[in-house]
Amino acid sequence: MRIGGSTGSPHTPRTHRHGDRPTAEPERAADRAGCAADTVTIGVSIPVPEPHGSLLQDSRAGFGDPLARCIPTHITLLPPTEVAGDALPAIDAHLRRVAEEGKPFDLRLEGTGTFRPVSPVVFVRVAEGAEGCSRLQEAVRSGPLRRELHFPYHPHVTVAHDIAEAAMDRAFEELADYRGAFLVEAFSLYRHGEDGVWRPVRHYAFA
Repeated sequence: MRIGGSTGSPHTPRTHRHGDRPTAEPERAADRAGCAADTVTIGVSIPVPEPHGSLLQDSRAGFGDPLARCIPTHITLLPPTEVAGDALPAIDAHLRRVAEEGKPFDLRLEGTGTFRPVSPVVFVRVAEGAEGCSRLQEAVRSGPLRRELHFPYHPHVTVAHDIAEAAMDRAFEELADYRGAFLVEAFSLYRHGEDGVWRPVRHYAFA
Protein backbone atom coordinates (compact mmCIF):
# COMPACT_ATOMS: atom_id res chain seq x y z
CA MET A 1 0.00 0.00 0.00
CA ARG A 2 1.34 2.51 0.16
CA ILE A 3 0.54 0.39 2.90
CA GLY A 4 4.00 0.33 3.90
CA GLY A 5 7.67 1.48 3.45
CA SER A 6 8.81 3.83 6.12
CA THR A 7 6.46 6.44 7.50
CA GLY A 8 8.98 9.22 7.82
CA SER A 9 11.04 11.49 5.55
CA PRO A 10 14.30 13.36 6.04
CA HIS A 11 12.88 16.67 4.86
CA THR A 12 10.08 19.09 5.46
CA PRO A 13 7.40 18.65 2.78
CA ARG A 14 5.88 21.43 0.78
CA THR A 15 2.16 21.67 1.51
CA HIS A 16 -0.93 23.50 0.35
CA ARG A 17 -1.33 26.45 2.70
CA HIS A 18 0.10 24.53 5.63
CA GLY A 19 3.41 23.14 6.89
CA ASP A 20 3.46 19.43 7.70
CA ARG A 21 5.87 17.25 9.59
CA PRO A 22 8.09 15.04 7.43
CA THR A 23 7.43 11.50 6.29
CA ALA A 24 8.22 9.13 3.44
CA GLU A 25 5.86 7.27 1.20
CA PRO A 26 5.30 3.72 2.41
CA GLU A 27 4.85 1.59 -0.65
CA ARG A 28 7.71 0.90 -2.99
CA ALA A 29 9.74 -1.06 -0.43
CA ALA A 30 7.33 -3.95 -0.49
CA ASP A 31 7.09 -3.81 -4.29
CA ARG A 32 10.81 -4.56 -4.47
CA ALA A 33 11.01 -7.03 -1.60
CA GLY A 34 11.70 -10.64 -2.44
CA CYS A 35 10.13 -12.65 0.35
CA ALA A 36 11.31 -16.09 1.33
CA ALA A 37 8.78 -18.89 1.04
CA ASP A 38 8.12 -18.91 4.78
CA THR A 39 7.57 -15.14 5.08
CA VAL A 40 4.78 -12.83 4.05
CA THR A 41 4.66 -9.05 3.67
CA ILE A 42 1.91 -7.34 5.61
CA GLY A 43 0.80 -3.81 6.40
CA VAL A 44 -1.74 -2.28 8.75
CA SER A 45 -3.76 0.76 7.72
CA ILE A 46 -6.90 2.78 8.24
CA PRO A 47 -9.04 2.22 5.13
CA VAL A 48 -10.50 5.44 3.74
CA PRO A 49 -14.26 4.77 3.44
CA GLU A 50 -16.64 5.58 0.61
CA PRO A 51 -17.19 7.83 -1.15
CA HIS A 52 -13.74 9.21 -0.36
CA GLY A 53 -11.82 6.00 -0.99
CA SER A 54 -13.01 5.47 -4.56
CA LEU A 55 -12.83 9.16 -5.43
CA LEU A 56 -9.19 9.43 -4.37
CA GLN A 57 -8.26 6.11 -5.97
CA ASP A 58 -9.89 7.19 -9.24
CA SER A 59 -8.05 10.50 -9.04
CA ARG A 60 -4.77 8.71 -8.47
CA ALA A 61 -5.41 6.49 -11.49
CA GLY A 62 -6.31 9.56 -13.53
CA PHE A 63 -2.95 11.13 -12.73
CA GLY A 64 -1.28 8.09 -14.29
CA ASP A 65 -0.03 6.30 -11.16
CA PRO A 66 0.32 2.63 -12.23
CA LEU A 67 -0.14 1.40 -8.65
CA ALA A 68 -3.47 3.15 -8.12
CA ARG A 69 -5.54 -0.02 -8.58
CA CYS A 70 -3.12 -2.17 -6.56
CA ILE A 71 -3.34 -0.13 -3.38
CA PRO A 72 -6.62 0.56 -1.58
CA THR A 73 -6.92 4.17 -0.39
CA HIS A 74 -5.59 4.23 3.15
CA ILE A 75 -3.64 5.88 5.96
CA THR A 76 -0.66 3.74 6.95
CA LEU A 77 -0.27 2.54 10.55
CA LEU A 78 2.37 -0.14 9.94
CA PRO A 79 4.51 0.10 6.78
CA PRO A 80 5.26 -3.03 4.70
CA THR A 81 6.77 -5.53 7.09
CA GLU A 82 8.03 -9.05 6.43
CA VAL A 83 6.90 -11.58 9.03
CA ALA A 84 7.07 -15.34 9.36
CA GLY A 85 3.93 -17.07 8.21
CA ASP A 86 3.58 -18.88 11.52
CA ALA A 87 3.57 -15.52 13.34
CA LEU A 88 0.22 -14.50 11.85
CA PRO A 89 -1.94 -15.98 14.66
CA ALA A 90 -0.01 -13.99 17.29
CA ILE A 91 -0.23 -10.86 15.13
CA ASP A 92 -3.99 -11.35 14.78
CA ALA A 93 -4.37 -11.68 18.56
CA HIS A 94 -2.26 -8.55 19.06
CA LEU A 95 -4.35 -6.50 16.63
CA ARG A 96 -7.57 -7.70 18.26
CA ARG A 97 -6.27 -6.44 21.61
CA VAL A 98 -5.35 -3.09 20.06
CA ALA A 99 -8.88 -2.78 18.65
CA GLU A 100 -10.46 -3.71 21.98
CA GLU A 101 -8.54 -0.92 23.69
CA GLY A 102 -9.08 1.65 20.95
CA LYS A 103 -11.78 4.30 20.58
CA PRO A 104 -13.33 5.83 17.43
CA PHE A 105 -12.09 9.29 16.46
CA ASP A 106 -12.93 11.93 13.88
CA LEU A 107 -10.67 12.39 10.88
CA ARG A 108 -10.72 15.20 8.36
CA LEU A 109 -8.82 15.34 5.06
CA GLU A 110 -8.04 18.77 3.66
CA GLY A 111 -5.72 20.09 0.96
CA THR A 112 -2.55 18.64 -0.48
CA GLY A 113 1.11 18.32 0.43
CA THR A 114 4.24 16.95 -1.19
CA PHE A 115 7.56 15.43 -0.16
CA ARG A 116 9.31 16.58 -3.32
CA PRO A 117 12.11 16.98 -4.18
CA VAL A 118 13.45 14.34 -1.78
CA SER A 119 10.59 11.86 -2.34
CA PRO A 120 8.29 11.91 -5.42
CA VAL A 121 5.01 11.91 -3.51
CA VAL A 122 1.88 14.08 -3.48
CA PHE A 123 -0.66 13.44 -0.75
CA VAL A 124 -3.91 14.64 0.78
CA ARG A 125 -3.32 16.02 4.26
CA VAL A 126 -4.83 14.75 7.50
CA ALA A 127 -6.03 18.08 8.92
CA GLU A 128 -7.82 16.58 11.93
CA GLY A 129 -7.28 13.22 13.59
CA ALA A 130 -3.49 13.03 13.27
CA GLU A 131 -3.11 12.49 17.02
CA GLY A 132 -5.58 9.60 16.91
CA CYS A 133 -3.64 8.05 14.04
CA SER A 134 -0.38 8.49 15.91
CA ARG A 135 -1.68 6.82 19.07
CA LEU A 136 -3.11 3.96 17.04
CA GLN A 137 0.07 3.33 15.06
CA GLU A 138 2.10 3.27 18.27
CA ALA A 139 -0.20 0.59 19.67
CA VAL A 140 -0.10 -1.41 16.43
CA ARG A 141 3.69 -1.11 16.17
CA SER A 142 4.30 -2.96 19.43
CA GLY A 143 4.43 -6.56 20.66
CA PRO A 144 4.91 -8.95 17.72
CA LEU A 145 4.89 -5.98 15.33
CA ARG A 146 7.49 -3.92 17.17
CA ARG A 147 9.77 -2.11 14.76
CA GLU A 148 11.51 1.23 14.56
CA LEU A 149 10.69 3.91 12.01
CA HIS A 150 13.41 5.78 10.17
CA PHE A 151 11.59 9.10 10.48
CA PRO A 152 8.74 10.55 12.57
CA TYR A 153 5.29 9.15 11.82
CA HIS A 154 3.15 11.42 9.66
CA PRO A 155 -0.33 10.26 8.54
CA HIS A 156 -1.41 11.11 4.99
CA VAL A 157 -3.24 9.73 1.95
CA THR A 158 -1.04 9.29 -1.13
CA VAL A 159 -2.57 10.43 -4.42
CA ALA A 160 0.52 10.31 -6.67
CA HIS A 161 3.86 8.56 -6.38
CA ASP A 162 6.86 8.42 -8.67
CA ILE A 163 5.14 9.63 -11.82
CA ALA A 164 5.95 12.43 -14.28
CA GLU A 165 6.56 15.82 -12.69
CA ALA A 166 3.75 17.41 -14.69
CA ALA A 167 1.31 14.78 -13.41
CA MET A 168 2.55 15.32 -9.85
CA ASP A 169 1.94 19.05 -10.25
CA ARG A 170 -1.56 18.33 -11.53
CA ALA A 171 -2.35 16.09 -8.55
CA PHE A 172 -1.11 18.78 -6.16
CA GLU A 173 -3.23 21.48 -7.78
CA GLU A 174 -6.40 19.56 -8.63
CA LEU A 175 -6.85 18.17 -5.11
CA ALA A 176 -5.73 21.33 -3.30
CA ASP A 177 -9.34 22.12 -2.38
CA TYR A 178 -10.29 18.55 -1.52
CA ARG A 179 -12.26 18.12 1.71
CA GLY A 180 -13.53 14.94 3.32
CA ALA A 181 -14.38 13.79 6.83
CA PHE A 182 -15.28 10.48 8.43
CA LEU A 183 -15.28 8.62 11.73
CA VAL A 184 -12.44 6.13 12.17
CA GLU A 185 -14.06 3.07 13.71
CA ALA A 186 -11.66 0.32 12.64
CA PHE A 187 -8.37 -0.52 10.98
CA SER A 188 -7.31 -3.37 8.69
CA LEU A 189 -4.54 -5.91 8.18
CA TYR A 190 -3.40 -6.19 4.55
CA ARG A 191 -1.22 -8.71 2.74
CA HIS A 192 0.92 -8.03 -0.30
CA GLY A 193 0.16 -10.57 -3.03
CA GLU A 194 2.57 -12.06 -5.55
CA ASP A 195 0.69 -10.07 -8.19
CA GLY A 196 1.65 -6.83 -6.45
CA VAL A 197 -1.84 -6.14 -5.11
CA TRP A 198 -2.49 -5.26 -1.47
CA ARG A 199 -5.60 -7.04 -0.16
CA PRO A 200 -7.35 -6.75 3.21
CA VAL A 201 -7.05 -9.89 5.33
CA ARG A 202 -9.09 -8.83 8.35
CA HIS A 203 -10.79 -5.74 9.73
CA TYR A 204 -10.54 -4.83 13.42
CA ALA A 205 -13.39 -2.73 14.77
CA PHE A 206 -12.92 -0.75 17.96
CA ALA A 207 -14.81 -2.10 20.96
